[in-house]
Amino acid sequence: MCSTLALIFDFDDTLAPDTTSSLLQEYGINPNVFWKKEVKKLVLSGYDPAHAYLNLLIKNIGKDKPFGELTNGDLADFGKNKINKLFYSGLPKLFEDLTKIAKRTGMEIKFFVISGGLQEIIEGCGIIQDYFTAVYGCQLAGDKDSGILKYIKRCVTFTEKTRYLFEINKGIDPKDTIKNPYLVNKNIPEKSRPIPFKNMIYVGDGLTDIPCFSLIKNNGGLPFGVFDPAKKKSAKTALIQFLKTSRVISSHSPKYGKKDELGSFIRAAVAERCAQVKLKRVQAESE
Repeated sequence: MCSTLALIFDFDDTLAPDTTSSLLQEYGINPNVFWKKEVKKLVLSGYDPAHAYLNLLIKNIGKDKPFGELTNGDLADFGKNKINKLFYSGLPKLFEDLTKIAKRTGMEIKFFVISGGLQEIIEGCGIIQDYFTAVYGCQLAGDKDSGILKYIKRCVTFTEKTRYLFEINKGIDPKDTIKNPYLVNKNIPEKSRPIPFKNMIYVGDGLTDIPCFSLIKNNGGLPFGVFDPAKKKSAKTALIQFLKTSRVISSHSPKYGKKDELGSFIRAAVAERCAQVKLKRVQAESE
């Protein structure tokens, strides 16, 4: 009987405000111009949205350019010093509460991030370091580990996100897939996979999360949508793309306290799944 649950989050606008926009502002680049003009122009010319924004970031790195001689160390420091202060209300208490709920029934819960944002920024956050098992995000690289960023090392697109759900499902260590990305295709029988999809809860806010919503929901897991009620476009997207198409169980503002809708629903979902597993375990032992 599998005794591990996975709570998987998108990051930007799900756990904290958009990290790339915050980075742009930090270095004096107008986010509206970047996203609505420059990225949009590349997308209209045929670029994948994720590749478009990553290429534009690199274009602004270098001597006498807005980002200067930006390194992965700088991105990690930005996450630590800036983004770690911006997590939404109810965090990180949610992670502590869910760990206790799972432990009471002999279960373990692990936390993951799958994001189209920059992995180095996300991993730089102390909250992520304290509570999360792994982060899967876009990565940039230089000629050496500490070098100026020049290349796209990993790009997490819409359906690419589902690849990492399968890695979690199969229990594949991210350190191993860095050396051999084809490990995700390893044939592992369903009964031997450490975290079945029905033991997964996915929380995300955007159109890029729809493939994950569908995969999780179609396999018995629980997807929750997040939207900013103050933004008409975000609320409309949540209604049309998430709720009306039944891609998520429900959609809420990103507040994670015990008395907040999303926070209370996630706690209840984890408690219910733990109780189901415990009941099946007791029934199996009594047979």
